[in-house]
Amino acid sequence: MTRATAPSNAQRGATVFVGLGANLGDARATLRDALTALRPLAVDGSVAASSLWGSTPVDSSGPDYVNAVACLRTALAPHALLDALQAIEQRFGRERPYRNAPRTLDLDVLLFGVEGDAGGIVLGDERLVVPHPRAAQRGFVLEPLAELWPGGDIPGAGRVADLLAAVRRDPAQRVHRLDV
Repeated sequence: MTRATAPSNAQRGATVFVGLGANLGDARATLRDALTALRPLAVDGSVAASSLWGSTPVDSSGPDYVNAVACLRTALAPHALLDALQAIEQRFGRERPYRNAPRTLDLDVLLFGVEGDAGGIVLGDERLVVPHPRAAQRGFVLEPLAELWPGGDIPGAGRVADLLAAVRRDPAQRVHRLDV
């Protein structure tokens, strides 16, 4: 996976961070393939990605998860991006039998409209909440997000570095970097 450099503000579109997770099938291969599937959503076809991280399921059961965060610049509006991400999940066999069910692929809009270290827009409706409502509480989101956006500030939650320090103190939030 590659390290991100934030796209130039001169490019059109919005910088977004997308969380990726999977715990069914070959999760590592799925995330690599999902990163490729995200490229058409980027204005320049470029997607920066964190390392892969492993975590135990939260509020669920099943195998451990493989997680990552991607950064891209998209011309899509927030809800159109959500629709595109859900279409990718479907191509990868995502089913939603119940809340927090194990999954072949999970793609979440974490942040939208990021400019520099500022976390972008705040949006909340029945379909989409941005920033993602639990991103600031999850080590499996914060560790890879910190790789790509170490100075970032999540609106309403705080600086990524501070949030990460807090979750690292919680044994239930331990995650580990996976070899690629």
